[in-house]
Amino acid sequence: MPGRFLCAAGFWLITTVLAHSAAGVGFRQATLDAGGTRPLQVSIWYPTKQDGGTEIVGENPAFHGVPVIRGAAPLSGDLPLVVLSHGYGGSWRNLSWLAAELAARGSIVAAPDHPGTTTFDMAPAQAAMLWERPRDLSRVIDAVERDATLAGKVDISRVAAIGHSLGGWTVSALAGARFDTKRFETDCKANTSPRACVLKGELGLDRRELEDNLADPRLKAFVSLDLGLARGFTPESLARLDMPALVIGAGIDIDGLPAKLESGYLAEHLPKPSATSVVIPDATHFAFVGLCKPDAVALIEKVEPGSGIICRDDGPRGRQEIHREIAFLVIGFLARSPPVRP
Repeated sequence: MPGRFLCAAGFWLITTVLAHSAAGVGFRQATLDAGGTRPLQVSIWYPTKQDGGTEIVGENPAFHGVPVIRGAAPLSGDLPLVVLSHGYGGSWRNLSWLAAELAARGSIVAAPDHPGTTTFDMAPAQAAMLWERPRDLSRVIDAVERDATLAGKVDISRVAAIGHSLGGWTVSALAGARFDTKRFETDCKANTSPRACVLKGELGLDRRELEDNLADPRLKAFVSLDLGLARGFTPESLARLDMPALVIGAGIDIDGLPAKLESGYLAEHLPKPSATSVVIPDATHFAFVGLCKPDAVALIEKVEPGSGIICRDDGPRGRQEIHREIAFLVIGFLARSPPVRP
């Protein structure tokens, strides 16, 4: 499995990064283009020297949140920026656990709620404009770079993107992967990606706008966490992505997005010198989102029968341990991907 084992030098580098004394985590939320046609609600985590006065954000009856210091003064100096993209029907809360880890180690982390595909806005017209998702991330980069009062000063030479599920598709497109609607349609007829094909109408996967170049030249590295819709990207465009990439797949397929056909397709066609591929054997698709509370499955099933799978982890390890491995891989990857360095 390419990239599954790290060289000794890389291991010691990662260990050093993880052992580094953590900063406090500040937190702010902002609305971009409130009066426009696609306003963005953005959550931002960032390093701070302040301590005390913490509160828990991102918590609800089913999921644990993370401790932050709301409105704290950001660290001085130029800081790396990481933008996060949630999955279909998710929100900024999904990867808040990873955002807090990265902010504690010196990065500004910003996560928009993508209109039309977020828990808080499932408007069909917005959902069918999938090409707007990568542009959402570009708008977030614009805003955080422009306004240092939000989270500190951004070093624009150190910008990375991380996305889960549909967010993995989003950050790949932001890196320069090009979608081909006819290729996707042909692949659907071959029934190689059944879950992705079901979403064709909802996400406008036959729209010509999806074939536009959605790349942001400021992006320097990206991480895909068990993505979907990968098979619509052209092999030629993936082969041209010359930035560091980390592709992590879930070994247990519970949502019709098998790692071999989705993350595996992405990893197969990315340039080998710059791309690392990992499959976590006991992770499910939803192991990448937040920590569930003990009674979460029963609670979710009561409200939405069949959705308790979000909090079921079928492997031998708990989700918290899987999160530690994911954080280890992501932080280590960014540390080995200059000029990103979390």
